[in-house]
Amino acid sequence: MCGICGVAFVSRSKDAELRVRAMAAAMRHRGPDEEGFLIGDARAPGLALGMRRLSIIDLAGGQQPVWNETRDVSVIYNGELYNYRELRERLTMLGHRFRTQSDTEILVHAWEEWGEECLTELRGMFALALLDLRGRFATAPLLFLARDPLGIKPLYYTQTAEGFAFASEVRALLASGMLPKQISQDALTSYLLFGSASEPVSLVEGVFSVPPGHRMLLYVPERRRVPRARPWWDPEMSPAARDQRKPRNVDSAAKKLRPLLEDAVRAHLIADVPVGLFLSGGLDSGALAALAARAQAGIRSFTLSFPGTSYDEAPLARQVAERCGTQHTNVPLDGAAMLGRIDEAVAALDQPTMDGINTYFVSWAAGEVGLKVALSGLGGDELFAGYTSFANTALLKRLTRLAWFVPLPLRRATAPLVASIIGTRLSRDAAGKAVAAWIDPDTLPHPYFYARALFPVGQLERLVKPRFRPSTVGADGSTLEPTWLGWLDRTASEAGKLEPVAATAWLEMRCYMASTLLRDTDSVSMARSLEVRVPLLDTPLVEFVGALPDAARQRTRTQKALLVEALAGLLPREILGQRKKTFTLPWEEWLRGPLRQRLESSFADIAPSLAPLLRAEGVRNVWIAFLEGQTSWSRPWALYVLNEWCKRHLAA
Repeated sequence: MCGICGVAFVSRSKDAELRVRAMAAAMRHRGPDEEGFLIGDARAPGLALGMRRLSIIDLAGGQQPVWNETRDVSVIYNGELYNYRELRERLTMLGHRFRTQSDTEILVHAWEEWGEECLTELRGMFALALLDLRGRFATAPLLFLARDPLGIKPLYYTQTAEGFAFASEVRALLASGMLPKQISQDALTSYLLFGSASEPVSLVEGVFSVPPGHRMLLYVPERRRVPRARPWWDPEMSPAARDQRKPRNVDSAAKKLRPLLEDAVRAHLIADVPVGLFLSGGLDSGALAALAARAQAGIRSFTLSFPGTSYDEAPLARQVAERCGTQHTNVPLDGAAMLGRIDEAVAALDQPTMDGINTYFVSWAAGEVGLKVALSGLGGDELFAGYTSFANTALLKRLTRLAWFVPLPLRRATAPLVASIIGTRLSRDAAGKAVAAWIDPDTLPHPYFYARALFPVGQLERLVKPRFRPSTVGADGSTLEPTWLGWLDRTASEAGKLEPVAATAWLEMRCYMASTLLRDTDSVSMARSLEVRVPLLDTPLVEFVGALPDAARQRTRTQKALLVEALAGLLPREILGQRKKTFTLPWEEWLRGPLRQRLESSFADIAPSLAPLLRAEGVRNVWIAFLEGQTSWSRPWALYVLNEWCKRHLAA
């Protein structure tokens, strides 16, 4: 597990080296164990690559960059390959020779053997940069960037007058000195809509991500426009999707799912350091505990608890730990302790988010029990329909279909009635989202996005002047900067080919999971030098569940029916049968108590980079609405984190 970075098209190799060393230094927390650099020579002038390493596999021999035998193919890499031993055997039989036991060395030989198609052979989480100095694939050296199918590991890039740069973190690109510290107004709209900047934009103007399951190819000596990121992963082409005998009901699907779960957990336990797991009282982490304890003796588990609050899951977690036989530790956190660490938690964020502080404190708890690698149940709610967004999306889909047949003046006149009906069934905030979908059903490309909104479109205008950039292609056919709305359009189009549950699951994985949960998990865990692995997002497992018809994924009145059936006999009935509880900290209480003064002080001092775009009166109104019980804690908290992040990272 590492942080990687690099530059190309820089006028002088010395400047390239200085910029890369500055970026690597900014990511020391991602890899405190060692660093490595590749500085371009006459074959690749103006290029430099760098990395920081957190040693997990082959502690002594896994240094990067890694070269092939003839030193004309090299790679830097952030992630873990869970099938590296199998790939090593295959490549050895094909005549390749290995110097180390690391999974990183697999990549140079896989590239030699299969070229870009090597990505389809990789099972794991990764962001990689590979330099090929040979003339085999082109007349010029190649720089190849790629990211894993679901975006577990991040990869950002920018193109400026100073050259092209990429890195594992936005903050590292800022440290390069190659771009101004300027907020993206386009991304700000996305942040306020969803609580995080949506793929593939970032909150910094000119910085974009290589989207999940995408790749980029650059010809090093030739200064050209930034190449377009191209998809390499297509779940519709997976073996599971092409299987004509796929299960048609929950019972038969569960029988095939169980061994996939067991194999995913077993593979994710591979490491040369101890591996533990985060254990809440929920089904997903309980499943990991049960399966991991069967695969490996002495598994350590830990729970972050909030004594004396309704959010405390420690008793349930203890019950699961005793049932599974894990070595369990409870790490308590109260308001005073949280208040003392809140500044470092916000500082850990690579981009602002309404959600990531939760995971920061989980990562802190892992450090308290001495772990370097931890398993997380992230992905279970997306795969197995655990979120309320599945039901809410279906409801809003019916509402927007009706809205298309009602004139706008009548929709506006009946908006209070819609709010009243939805408000009695759900929450006040949910009613506001429903009203936005009713009045403006075409602003966002799918009802799901209204269900997931932080600030609905109508309320957004009280905070900023929204920017919606729908096109990614110019009039002449040239590629423009990618936009978040273009990503939403594309994802919605892909979801339109699927059955309702599968469609919402796809939207969750490509949007909320990729742009919030996985991004947050990476940045805040790496800030604590912790590797978090997500077995429920193992590619074969995701492809299998994604290919199932809805009839094989759900059962009436049973939440996460497929997962529950697959785990039969492994967990207590209280865990298998409980309703979904979102893991969260006691923010409602803390924002009214120990954090109140801090938020009020922040809102009275809007960051200079943010002040021209954000309406101060709108911010104050959100805070007042929260204090009066008219909105949830997530809205003022998202504004607070945004403001503090901008003060810290976008100051002149």
